[in-house]
Amino acid sequence: MTGTPDTHRTASRSLYTAEERRRRDASPWTLVQGILAPVQFFVFLVSLWLVVRFLMTGEGETAATISVVVKTFVLYTIMITGSIWEKDVFGRYLFAPAFFWEDVVSMLVLALHTAYLYAVFTGWLGVEGQMWLALAAYATYVVNAAQFVWKLRMARLQVAPSSPVPPSGAEVAS
Repeated sequence: MTGTPDTHRTASRSLYTAEERRRRDASPWTLVQGILAPVQFFVFLVSLWLVVRFLMTGEGETAATISVVVKTFVLYTIMITGSIWEKDVFGRYLFAPAFFWEDVVSMLVLALHTAYLYAVFTGWLGVEGQMWLALAAYATYVVNAAQFVWKLRMARLQVAPSSPVPPSGAEVAS
């Protein structure tokens, strides 16, 4: 690689370059993602409970089905806004090197959720099969969410060598 540590990232050292970090912090989509991620997780937990309850008792089919459809549309929303965020920060809508594997798994999550919608609207798999498909989609969502939580943790722990952290309350001159 050529350039300074501020302008180029190495896989083992930095998730963001200094410029990417600046764009991330300035992007309104960072806040949107920060709000949508816990909303999606809450919707997931409620839906998971409804789906498991249906599979165990046979009760609540409509509620479980609606909850998975709602979860899927929340997923679509966070994927669209996440792609816009990725474009703001990294200059591409998907598969930026820093989030490549998260995006790959996200595609599987999207495919399974979309297959669920197809199954519901065509009657494919029957209701019980649809609920098992929803659980498969949810399992991949959990893996994907863990990937993003890990990246968030790494980003928070990361301090660029050329960017000293000021004492609390202090400002750094640009």
